[in-house]
Amino acid sequence: MVDSNRSQSRRSYIKTVGALGAVGTTGLAGCTRLGTGGGGGDSTVTIAATIPESGQFSSLGKDVKRGYQLGVDLMNEQLDQEVKLITKDDESSADLVRQNLQKMVSNNDVDMIWGSFSSLLVTAGSAFAENKGLPFLGAFFAYEQPHRNEGYEWTYSPFPKSRDVARSTKGMLGLIPEGERPSKVGIWEPNTGWGGEQADAWEQTLSDAGYDVVLRETFQIGSKDFSTLISQSQSAGVEVLLSNPTPPGGITSINQMQSNGWAPKVLKYVRGADPSAWWSALGKKGAYACMCPGWVPGLTGGGNQQMRSAYEEKYGLKDGQLIRTAVGGAYNVAQVAGQALEAAESTDPKDVQSALRSEKFETVIGSFSFEKNGLPAKGELTAPTGQWWNGNQHTVYPDVDGEAAIDFKYPIPSWSER
Repeated sequence: MVDSNRSQSRRSYIKTVGALGAVGTTGLAGCTRLGTGGGGGDSTVTIAATIPESGQFSSLGKDVKRGYQLGVDLMNEQLDQEVKLITKDDESSADLVRQNLQKMVSNNDVDMIWGSFSSLLVTAGSAFAENKGLPFLGAFFAYEQPHRNEGYEWTYSPFPKSRDVARSTKGMLGLIPEGERPSKVGIWEPNTGWGGEQADAWEQTLSDAGYDVVLRETFQIGSKDFSTLISQSQSAGVEVLLSNPTPPGGITSINQMQSNGWAPKVLKYVRGADPSAWWSALGKKGAYACMCPGWVPGLTGGGNQQMRSAYEEKYGLKDGQLIRTAVGGAYNVAQVAGQALEAAESTDPKDVQSALRSEKFETVIGSFSFEKNGLPAKGELTAPTGQWWNGNQHTVYPDVDGEAAIDFKYPIPSWSER
């Protein structure tokens, strides 16, 4: 197991993320009375969001909704104005995202839109907001290409992107002592735009760092048979397996790895290992799996303690239970929204857009600003990597001091040794 000296890297991370002063503690500097204009036109700030409460991403929908609700509670405390969140179940369908948003915007004076979960659903909401000229904030959306190719003016993504995920993977592997560090990387690439983009980012970043990408194979989203990929990985001597499958696909692949008697030394599934359903379905078979979900228990500063306290008060936590990752990612969206509204001193879309483009934001996932196209500024976000252990996800990279952070568990033992 890796058990390195953590103090140096912790200090450098806390310097940028933890020591945020009053802004980092609250997520907003103080009470602000907003002017009106644009979508609103009254004293209430109205936000519309669709959430996957059913369908393939439903295992995360509950946590996204809780994070949004906690964030709205924070905004209502810090902004001297009522903030109202309207939500509908999009059933994990891009078509329903668009239909639901149309209904919500038609029936309400909406000032801002928040995204759903996954690139597919978030980009559907973003396209609607771009057409309406409304500010849109979307987490759980690592895909960079739409920001560059769609001419985004209203879309902002306070969330690690493919390039950040690749840097985080390199950093995670760097925690392993050099003499024990694996060198052979395998990439299972979903046949989607983001699948190809993330595979490219991993291959370039890790190849440049001296790793050998010995396998890169494509698979069909929705596939229920991973036996060929497992056989190819075993034959190629893959030690580090990287992929971004859907949660059902990721769970299926682990069961088939056990049936085939093979496991890599390191496994990182972005999105696939994000939900609590991972542990519910796999139990200890799902231990050691890593993910990069935007926020992970163990991070400090940026309002993390306030979020935890608010969550415990509103929803409760059982002994040994930690907040699920999607809660933090969603809460971070609300923090950005609140800080942008405060800076704009208005709900007018152009004023909010200007604030999103010019301000630096302090949230539970870190400190960052936005590029004009809505991407987090290059290199500003240290995307946290989490690892499943004893039924919870814990931060393993960066090497931080939070109570829920743990040392990176490496290597994954063989199935017979678990």
